[in-house]
Amino acid sequence: MLYSGTTGSETTAQARPKPRLNGAQIRTLCGAAGLAVAALSLTGCSSAVDVAPAQDAANPKCAPMMVALPDSIGGAALRKTNSQATAAWGDPSLVILRCGVNVPGPTTDRCVTVNGVDWVIKEGSPAWTLTTFGREPATEILMDPDKISSATVLAELAAAAAKVPASRNCVGQTELQNLPTGR
Repeated sequence: MLYSGTTGSETTAQARPKPRLNGAQIRTLCGAAGLAVAALSLTGCSSAVDVAPAQDAANPKCAPMMVALPDSIGGAALRKTNSQATAAWGDPSLVILRCGVNVPGPTTDRCVTVNGVDWVIKEGSPAWTLTTFGREPATEILMDPDKISSATVLAELAAAAAKVPASRNCVGQTELQNLPTGR
């Protein structure tokens, strides 16, 4: 490189010495460049999952549950989503969660209790819809039971789902048999 310097009234052009890097500096620069490339390639592979938000997704009662969600379910890692009060696990997604869905009313659909949380189960093909019962706002899970166990999903989400307080419970056949008569 050339730079100009002045000596009194005249200007001179001199060659600037080239900087020399030692081996350790070269290794450090190469390592930093490699890390930058690796970070860019990793972020390029993990795009946000497109999940439509539930109607009541902005309900503040969803927040305690959302921050308590597990980092993984059955070995499927939690991924970023593009909507409020939603979550997804697995790549491709094996489990989708949405808080703020319509609260289910009385139903004849199967209702199970897992670790103190009641869930209404609607078996579809291939996806099942599992919705909390007796909690407002309700939480919905979409999953394929051929790819991940519903028992695993419900057990691993129970602690987080319990952050939304229960106001009702599932009623089974035994409770219906003990109803008072009108006599």
